[in-house]
Amino acid sequence: MSTFEHAGQQGTTALRTNRPGSDGEHLVQQRMGTTERADRFYADQVLDRLNPRMREFVNRQEMFFLATADRHGACDNTFRAGPPGFLHVLDDATLAYPEYRGNGVQASLGNIEENPQVGILMVDFLRDRIGLHVNGWARSVADDEMRRAHPWLPADQVPGRRALVWVVITVEEAYIHCAKHIPHLQKAPARGHGRPWGTDDFKRKGGDFFGAASEAPERGPFLPPPRPEADAATWKAEAERVLARAERYAVGEGTGTGAESTAGAPPFSGWFSRSTSV
Repeated sequence: MSTFEHAGQQGTTALRTNRPGSDGEHLVQQRMGTTERADRFYADQVLDRLNPRMREFVNRQEMFFLATADRHGACDNTFRAGPPGFLHVLDDATLAYPEYRGNGVQASLGNIEENPQVGILMVDFLRDRIGLHVNGWARSVADDEMRRAHPWLPADQVPGRRALVWVVITVEEAYIHCAKHIPHLQKAPARGHGRPWGTDDFKRKGGDFFGAASEAPERGPFLPPPRPEADAATWKAEAERVLARAERYAVGEGTGTGAESTAGAPPFSGWFSRSTSV
């Protein structure tokens, strides 16, 4: 779906000038004869912000599904989880969640860099057996910047649940996912030490459950595609910048402010050094 717009006022009620939804879904509605039913759903259920009941629902969720796509439209759907309320309601039009340490692929954050449109689906399988869709626009925000803007955000002491970066979502649409096909589940008692947040233990992460790793020799080695010259130049410039900073650290210099300050720090012994040989 895409957003609807408000234009003008009739008394205190905003008038919708555009139907929610994409051109494609409108076309299929006509083809399937469901336009009138869809319009009732749009009118009754599709909001451009989170109402109080939606905000309360979000504040107690422990998981959601996140849909993203890159600039070419190639899609990715993933799962996010945390303690209740880890998806924070900043206001009725803004959500934010922490990105924890994962497998290093950064598929969702990478897609958001190229295409900020995201879709979130929250499903309560345990109590209300209902779902909530939120579609909107996302951006990534550094943890320190996020906490300066919202100092009330909790600082999680569990190492695997410490935010590496935050994703802030501007809500464009929010609407119900009906209950009729949602199974009613029960939470199982915790086993062992509970969920292994941030672990690198192969077995605790699921091992080779689907057998993909055992088939890797049959697929041959993974060879990344060659980098374009522009990427090579960018990489070289970044490497030179990091090396120059490391050399400043080696003699106890620094910017004096922020993360690069070296005041009082021991001299940097180096990861590598610039070669003077030809």
